[in-house]
Amino acid sequence: MRSLYERLGGLDEALDRIQKLSVQTVIFDVEPLIASWDSGQQALDRGVAEALSRAAAVPGLKVICFSTNSLRRPSVIPAGTEARVVYLAAAGKPLRTSWYRDFPRPGAVIGDQVATDGILARRLGYTFLQCRPTDDLPAGPRMMHGLGSLVRPLVFTRHRG
Repeated sequence: MRSLYERLGGLDEALDRIQKLSVQTVIFDVEPLIASWDSGQQALDRGVAEALSRAAAVPGLKVICFSTNSLRRPSVIPAGTEARVVYLAAAGKPLRTSWYRDFPRPGAVIGDQVATDGILARRLGYTFLQCRPTDDLPAGPRMMHGLGSLVRPLVFTRHRG
């Protein structure tokens, strides 16, 4: 069975959607949804804190994961949530799935790239909520977005949005 794919306008819409899906795990792609690629430490810390605060309000959520293929990490993971919070730098998406093996199901991956986040969702059996990428994509993510447009029909058969 293939994973469900939904294209959404942005992070706000994705957070609303995970509540309706009744997921127990959510995996956030860090760049550009939590902090843009070229942002500094303060933007990353602020983005993680805001997304964590909003996701922690979703009933039934047991794991909130932030995942990035970059090396950057927040200064601190904010406390005060009942859900387990995980931050994975150098995550190796979509090839490396061992990090996520013990996360409860059902789950959702919220990201901008089918070629990384979408394939990770597919490999985990999670729903992929694709948020529209920004117009000013750096060269690497722009290339990945193009590749994702080609592989999406092969990876996801059910589409909403």
